[in-house]
Amino acid sequence: MGASRADKEQYFVKLKELLNKYPSIFIVNVDNVGSNQMHQIRVALRGKGVVLMGKNTMVRRALRTILGEYPQYERLLPHIKGNIGFVFTEGDLKEVREIIVANKVKAPARAGALAPKDVIVPASNTGMEPGKTSFFQALGIPTKIARGTIEIVSDVKVVTAGTRVGPSEATLLNMLNISPFTYGMTVVQIYDSGNTFSPAVLDVDESELIERFLTGIKTIAAISLALNYPTLVSVAHSLVNAYKNLLAVSISTEYSFEGAEKVKEYLANPEAFAVAAAPTAAAPAADAAPAAEKEEEKEESDDDMGFGLFD
Repeated sequence: MGASRADKEQYFVKLKELLNKYPSIFIVNVDNVGSNQMHQIRVALRGKGVVLMGKNTMVRRALRTILGEYPQYERLLPHIKGNIGFVFTEGDLKEVREIIVANKVKAPARAGALAPKDVIVPASNTGMEPGKTSFFQALGIPTKIARGTIEIVSDVKVVTAGTRVGPSEATLLNMLNISPFTYGMTVVQIYDSGNTFSPAVLDVDESELIERFLTGIKTIAAISLALNYPTLVSVAHSLVNAYKNLLAVSISTEYSFEGAEKVKEYLANPEAFAVAAAPTAAAPAADAAPAAEKEEEKEESDDDMGFGLFD
């Protein structure tokens, strides 16, 4: 039975209140998420986010009623499809996403269910009686009889991700007590302050963002310098290059200024700078020599004393 008019109006008011209060929204898929699991997720998000579910047609209608006042929410409409819900938050997006996806429940393979990942049956002793060997043969699983039971000889992939689980595969996995799938909320899309983006964006590390930002700055600086077009990031380079050119002109001519004096002095008499630098480098070695001589004298003195005791 559909929602009553009063329920719809109440839902519209609730949705509008949450949109006004929270700047960020997770659009989540809730396929195979049970009511108990949903309750646990709500409890985990308490104080950090609010979960709101609703039928897609009602959600779209509610959003369209507020587009005149809040046109930015039109970006949510293309993602209202399938079994989805909203998680409203004003907290750290990475932290909230971790809470959303952390609650997972193991589930057996059901015939006709869409497999979220590959399922591989490992090589092992099944403990089953030899009478069921034909069942494994029908699925192309190599077996042998060991100690009166069926043993799978090698690992076999029985289900491929993205395909439907067949009745035989589901029966086999249940017979082997293998629950290969886990179900929980998954984040489909994120809305934050007027922008929508994929949840993969949250996986980008901060250091990577900084590295890309610096690369962009270097590129802009290089282009600005090549075009002789000053920008904020190229001014420092332009000043340094201008200073270098000024030094080059000063060295090539009689013109001089305070910053060029030392450069000219060095070029005129490089040996003087080499001699001045030599004592500085030699000082540690000179300090080490007396210490070594003192150590050697001490050892000789100790040796003499030692021999004197036994004379």
